Amino acid sequence: MVTLHEGGYYLLGGREWVPDGEAARRQGLPPKKEAELGGIARRILRDHNKGEGEDLLRLTFDSLVSPDNNYTSILQTARASGLREFPVPYVLSNCHNTLCAVGGTTSEDDHAFGLSCAKRYGGIFVPRYRGVLHQYMRERMAGGGRMILGSDSHTRYGALGTLGFGEGGGEVAKQLLGQTYDIAPPQVVAVWLTGSPRPGVGPMDVALALVGATFRNGFHKNKVLEFLGDGIGGLSVEYRMGIDVMTTESAALSSVWRTDEKVRRWLALHGREEDFRLLEPAACAHYDALVEIDLSRVEPMIALPFHPSNVRTIREFSAAPREILAEVEEEGRKLYGGGFSLSDKIRDGRLMADQALISGCAGGMFENLCAVRDILDGYVIPGDSLGLGVNPASQPIAAELMRQGIAQDLTLSGAVVRPAICGPCFGVTDVPASGQLSIRHVTRNYPGREGAQKNRGQWSCAALMDARSIAATVRRGGRITGADELEVSYREYDYHYNPEIYEKQVYSGWGRPVAEEPIRLGPGIADWPRMYPLGDHLILRVTGAYEGSVTTDDLIPSGEASAHRSDPNRISEYLLVNKDRELVGRAKAVREEERRRREEDRLEDQDLAEAFRWLREKTGAGLSQVTIGGLLAAPLLGDGSSREQAASSQKVLGGWANLAEEYATKRYRSNLINWGLLPFTAEELPSLAPGQLLVVPHIRQCLAEGKAQVEGYLVSEGMKPILLGLGALTSTEREILLKGCVINYYRREQ
Repeated sequence: MVTLHEGGYYLLGGREWVPDGEAARRQGLPPKKEAELGGIARRILRDHNKGEGEDLLRLTFDSLVSPDNNYTSILQTARASGLREFPVPYVLSNCHNTLCAVGGTTSEDDHAFGLSCAKRYGGIFVPRYRGVLHQYMRERMAGGGRMILGSDSHTRYGALGTLGFGEGGGEVAKQLLGQTYDIAPPQVVAVWLTGSPRPGVGPMDVALALVGATFRNGFHKNKVLEFLGDGIGGLSVEYRMGIDVMTTESAALSSVWRTDEKVRRWLALHGREEDFRLLEPAACAHYDALVEIDLSRVEPMIALPFHPSNVRTIREFSAAPREILAEVEEEGRKLYGGGFSLSDKIRDGRLMADQALISGCAGGMFENLCAVRDILDGYVIPGDSLGLGVNPASQPIAAELMRQGIAQDLTLSGAVVRPAICGPCFGVTDVPASGQLSIRHVTRNYPGREGAQKNRGQWSCAALMDARSIAATVRRGGRITGADELEVSYREYDYHYNPEIYEKQVYSGWGRPVAEEPIRLGPGIADWPRMYPLGDHLILRVTGAYEGSVTTDDLIPSGEASAHRSDPNRISEYLLVNKDRELVGRAKAVREEERRRREEDRLEDQDLAEAFRWLREKTGAGLSQVTIGGLLAAPLLGDGSSREQAASSQKVLGGWANLAEEYATKRYRSNLINWGLLPFTAEELPSLAPGQLLVVPHIRQCLAEGKAQVEGYLVSEGMKPILLGLGALTSTEREILLKGCVINYYRREQ
């Protein structure tokens, strides 16, 4: 199904793969460096690179996009840094927090703020329910050879020939301020598709097979995927999109596909044929690794809780559900306590689901919902069975479902067709009852992602499946069922796109800023608190230390917390609330000690005072030269979404560093840097507990000198030295850390 090949490979004539070892014995092959530009991804990166050296790309983007769960904080950051006008088209989408279900008027206040900013600075404002941000960008903005930066981690438009990067808000703010996105040239991994999917196998099945084979071993972490091979030709453009959007879950940096006449026709259908570019590898191209996927061998898949990489074929899972669920239950009891159980949902050898949802950028596309209609044809979901909620990815898709009677058929089958929002994926709608299992065609199934609140004694969980197998499961009364187990007559549907929905209902102010437009600031929208430069020396108190992985959903949970997204102080109260309810109090205590040091020139905490005396004896430093801050530590930090609040909330609460053996994604590490949090690493994490102190002398000098490692001292172990890695930092990133955050850096630049 999926085969991984490490080491470099040449692709010759678009068909023959030659490993580097064999290539060395061949005559006439160009050097790898030269052949690399034969690939699609590297040519796009080259065309967007404003830098001159080979070791660092300085990239600009053709357009930007943000959803309403983070565009307010991005705009506030950019405004505080001197924003005057959007330099490229910037799309503000209102698809994450649209129902005003929590937080009073927070959502509408944010939307009013976003519209006023779109008018003031010359942006594009997509009102709520018109489209999920990624579907809007596919339909209106993506095109061959382009690059798009978004503040949502699933910014992926590779099927149309666009490199999409999902990053934290700080990187989008930099682009708004006319700066570049700086990154070392990424490796590129070829994904070679052969064969054709069998009936009942959908794009999520292919995507989960890829994620399951590559995430845990980090095969292409922070690398760009380039999809090639004859198998592409047999896939519709929507099918490709459904695979492409899930490459985020494999930890890839971005992805792009070979384009063909199907892409041309898709763009022409959407009134944008001029945006097509034929993209294919040159006669000789070089890649850093190779993934082969035989589409004909892919089966219906299920990603069990609590990660998209926890993948099994439905056939394999159904053969031994109790044995396989035992691992899930062990993890669930660690998370939620002894009451967590899924095996009690097994009936007649099959696991029973309690809820079914198909939604958003991954699930809510036209062809997926047509297949659901075909599978449910002639069946009505009983009132005491699991429900089926459907969110089309855009209003044009919803309109076409209505025009062809598909929405009516779904409704008569008992499915509920709702607006184009991200709700189920983001945990702000359709939260299952406590103790329930939800099956979903969305992008993630992390703990708490479905909206349950551990701190209130709730637990629920989600498994990911393709829309086809979800429909088959619904038809079987909730028994987990692969779509290939049913005899289904799949129809051919032609799609008609109506551009009037966007042309008449979306505010498009790109290139037409209105400088006198007043900015609307609701009471829930607050400015960033003042942040201070880094001192010469650093004393860190461990505010939280954890085992295993800490995700961005752990750091700032989905659901209720998002109601406070536009008030930095209020949302910071939710930092790690579902994992460690004492964390916020500990962090505030450290923040208060730093305030005393800065404003009163004294320390009240005796352990901190003792650590300072040691530092003074070692360096001669005065208290005014020291920064005191909080430290979060875990072996793996930052898996998950690009939400910048996961880092900015740490900063607001007085954090100054993270310590990990590894950062799960580049975007989380970038978020830390942009908010002035030092991204420390250690080859082996020391045993740490809340309250322990770590002293880092001369940190400012080390940063200024470009050192990749600094020495810290663990107070609890008799000032035992520990080597702290900083990794590769650009000159701009070092300056941001010295200034204390990206806002301070750009205020200086003005």
